[in-house]
Amino acid sequence: MPIEMLEEIKDGPKDGEKDLLFAWIQEDDIKKALLLDEDADMVLVQQVVEKGYAPDLTDDEIEVVGRDPFLVAYALSKPADRCIVTAEVSRPKAVRHNRRLPDVCGTLRVAWCDIFAVNRALGFKTGWRRH
Repeated sequence: MPIEMLEEIKDGPKDGEKDLLFAWIQEDDIKKALLLDEDADMVLVQQVVEKGYAPDLTDDEIEVVGRDPFLVAYALSKPADRCIVTAEVSRPKAVRHNRRLPDVCGTLRVAWCDIFAVNRALGFKTGWRRH
């Protein structure tokens, strides 16, 4: 996980509730296992913004986009080894700052999947029985 994504999680829920995900990630062993040990390539980040969203985003639009361009840039830096996992759903007609990660990834030819695909790929199973 890129540090930028950890920072986004740190921003937490806007309703003032305690963020249990952020608290869990702060545990030293978890943090060490999850965080990438590299910096984002700012040229790639700029490329993601310009080609994936729009070359002329306003400051307000960039705030809406958040740190997603960093995530895509990390994936672009090692395309054979990285895949973005997202809960976002494609919305192909969305433009500019409203574009979704699956659509930005498609534009830039970055691999992506949803959490269900990750669970299938890792062979995750529950103890639940189907009736």
